[in-house]
Amino acid sequence: MTVRKFTVTEQTEGAVLAALRKHEPQLTWSAARALLAARRLGVNGILVIDEGRRIRSGDVLEVRDSAFAPPPKDDDVRILFLDEHVVVADKPAGMLSVRHPGDQDWRPQRRERQPSLEESLQRLIGKRQRHGNASGFSELLPVHRIDRETSGILAFARTEEAQKGLIVQFAAHQTLRRYLCVVPGTLQPVTLRSFQVRDRGDGMRGSGSEEENGRHMVTHVRPLRSFGTYTELECRLETGRTNQIRIQLAEIGHPLCGDVKYRGAFGAQPVEDNSGATRLALHAAELGFRHPATGETLSWQLPWPAEILRWLQTLARPEQRQRR
Repeated sequence: MTVRKFTVTEQTEGAVLAALRKHEPQLTWSAARALLAARRLGVNGILVIDEGRRIRSGDVLEVRDSAFAPPPKDDDVRILFLDEHVVVADKPAGMLSVRHPGDQDWRPQRRERQPSLEESLQRLIGKRQRHGNASGFSELLPVHRIDRETSGILAFARTEEAQKGLIVQFAAHQTLRRYLCVVPGTLQPVTLRSFQVRDRGDGMRGSGSEEENGRHMVTHVRPLRSFGTYTELECRLETGRTNQIRIQLAEIGHPLCGDVKYRGAFGAQPVEDNSGATRLALHAAELGFRHPATGETLSWQLPWPAEILRWLQTLARPEQRQRR
């Protein structure tokens, strides 16, 4: 797969197609719209289907020679646990956990083209209720999130009391959150500690100092398997900051395969991604917490999704990656 990439600047930010034409002036409006319709246009590794999407400085525009996978739908979501207090689900890659506040006024048809996990779960729970195998109403209250391009396990509360109980556990680091990822190179077991700042100097999150109002980030990393020149890692979160795993591993020279945004430390030469990954190689593989109403210890585990397992089979065989 061939990908043309452009890093958006303050001079080129704005509506996605207009930004693309600033980077590729020879591209006509009709050709730009054709790329959008063919699912060949992405931002930060995520499919773009909306001409009105606005992008900012630091975002990475992608033009692929083959199509992105279609946006996940309700049928791609699997409920792992459901009662009147909590719902736990398997979120597919490419789906938002919850819709951004700025997108709340989207029309229903536009929402359905690219639903959030919250919206899909509301519909799925509603169907169960209509068939008599689910109790209570379908209000969902967020307690944590995972990146849009990350797959795996996510929980929502269904009452304010449950939400408060779960948020306390997450804030006190009493939950179990284990992720799988794949990076270039080899690592020894290590605990990564740094302070996250909202702007590391180029408009993106990164590590800074506590004096810069940085928020503590702690990730415990352990290598699992080797795939040629790549390594599968287990990452256990002690804290849960935005993009934490992606940032910390990129800053030590091991950016995640498929990550088009974080490719190294700020100011350093970006690490090229030759892995052939078609999406971010990050998966929320295990989640555990105490049930906020009963106190029972609950946990769920999920292996890599099928498309990542297929990709892993190619990593140890460079000749197959070159054909992708």
